[in-house]
This record gives sequence, structure tokens and C-alpha cells, in this order.
Amino acid sequence: MMTAWLLCGLGLVILLLAGDALVKGAVNLSLRLGVPALIVSLTIVAFGTSAPELLISIKAVLDGVPGLALGNVVGSNTANVLLVLGVPAILATMHTSEFNTRKSYLHMIAASVLFIALAFRGVFDWIAALVLLAALTAMLLDAARDANAHRKADQADNATDEEEIEGVDPDMPGWRIGVYLVLGLVGLPLGASLLVDNATIIARTFGISETVIGLTLVAIGTSLPELATTVVAALRRQADVALGNVIGSNMFNLLGIIGIASLVGPITVDPEFLRFDLWVMLCASLLLIPFVYLGRNVTRLWGVILTLLYGGYLFLLLAT
Repeated sequence: MMTAWLLCGLGLVILLLAGDALVKGAVNLSLRLGVPALIVSLTIVAFGTSAPELLISIKAVLDGVPGLALGNVVGSNTANVLLVLGVPAILATMHTSEFNTRKSYLHMIAASVLFIALAFRGVFDWIAALVLLAALTAMLLDAARDANAHRKADQADNATDEEEIEGVDPDMPGWRIGVYLVLGLVGLPLGASLLVDNATIIARTFGISETVIGLTLVAIGTSLPELATTVVAALRRQADVALGNVIGSNMFNLLGIIGIASLVGPITVDPEFLRFDLWVMLCASLLLIPFVYLGRNVTRLWGVILTLLYGGYLFLLLAT
């Protein structure tokens, strides 16, 4: 048991260091490529921090427990909004009103609605997988068009924006950027794996069921990369990376992870997901409307509210 606790702590340390490395690499890559940090966070950072969910979901399908894959993704998306944005906001106000995330947010809501609609088929099979992956491809192509348009924009405006991004080093060599990205993309899933595996051992020792572990502990554990990255981004006052990471990660969770996992094997939808968890996920996503459309910052008060809402969700899960 002592070893499990020590490995949990090691996993947390790796997550924090990898999150810092990934944020540094992402924002400097955006400078080098001439694209906004927001777009980079919607792709490289978001997909990298979703790696634990992808690995665990594929493993769950191969191990004959596909329901765990669905619970992991749905639970992680809820945690991404309520916990991953809530905790960093308590530490430092995130000035999300300074960035335009409306388009990417609409993509996330569209992905959520599509996912829920396919869930009512009762199973995520290869047909659903193709639909989800096609939607992901379309969104990635749109992000690529935005990046290309930004590169063609006025370079003087770009220089002004770059100076406002804290932590950017215009003279950082390409190899160092690559090292930061690799360390982040490798360290995040490694840290999450150490933390989740050993936390699961601890939970089972205390007699907690595997279903509850999947909906709570695994979901939270696989959201820790997003949390680590977002905490670092918030402390560095890079709100575009923080919010873009959450939005991009949620899109990739729904479209990419379940899309890929469904190709490995069919994922049956438990009726409880249709009655409760999917709607909690959607409602949590809709809570971002004030920050996306009304010019509100994610203040410390909002951070407390979001975190308490997630605590209430966990209480309902554990009480039923």
C-alpha cells in the first residue's frame, strides 16, 4: 500500500512537470509557426492531454469492459469543464474575455450533441465511429484553414500579440521546442497511468466498486493532464491555452477517442448514461456560455462555483 501511495505522488509530480513543458512548447511553437496559441492548444495540447483517455478506453474495450471506456470519456468531459477550469480559477483569475473562442466552442457543443444523438442508438459501433471521426476531420481541417489565414495576416499585428504572451522566448531554438513538446506528450500519459493505476489499487483496497472507480477515479485521473496543463497556463496568464485546451480536449474525447475505440470493438451504452451522465456533461458545457459570449472572466468566485458543482456531481454518483 505504501508503494501505491508513493507511485501516486510520483505520477502527480510527472503530470505537473509535463504540463509545464507542454505549455512552453505549445506557445513557442505557435510563435514559430505564426499561429495563435489558441489554435495550437486546440490541437497539439488538447490531443496530447487526451492521450490517457485514449489509452484507457482502448484497453477497456480490449479487456471486455467497454462501458468503462464510455464512462471514462463522459466523466472526463464533465471534469474538464467543472474541475479543470474551476481549480485553476481559484488560484488565479483567467481572463478568457480577451480571446475569441466562439467558433471552437460551437464545435464542442456540436460534437456533444452529435455524440448524445449517436448514444441513443444504444451502441457505438463502426458506423458511429466513422461518423465521429469524419466530424473530427472536418473540425481539424477548419482549424488548419484558420491557422493558414492567420499566417497571412499582418505580421506587425502578430508581433504585438506575441509580446503579450507571457513565457514566450522568440529566440528559443526549434530543437528545444521539440524537446518540450515530446516531454509533455510523453510525460502526461505516463504520469496519469501511474496515478490512475495505483489510485485504483488503493480504492479497491478500501472496497470501492469498479463501476464507481470508472466513473469517478479513472475519469478524474485521466483529466489530471488537462488540470495540470490548465493550472500552469492560468498561473502564466495564458488563458487562451487554458480554455483552448479544455475545449479541444473535450472535442477530441467525444469524436476521436470514442471514434477510435469503437473501431476496436462495439461500446454498449448503459441506459443510466442516457438518463443522467450525458445530460450532466452537456449542461456543464453550456456553463461556459458566459465566458465565451458574455465577456466574463473565469474569476475565483466562478472557480469555487464550478468546483462545488463538480463535488455535487460526485456526491450524486457515490450516493446512488
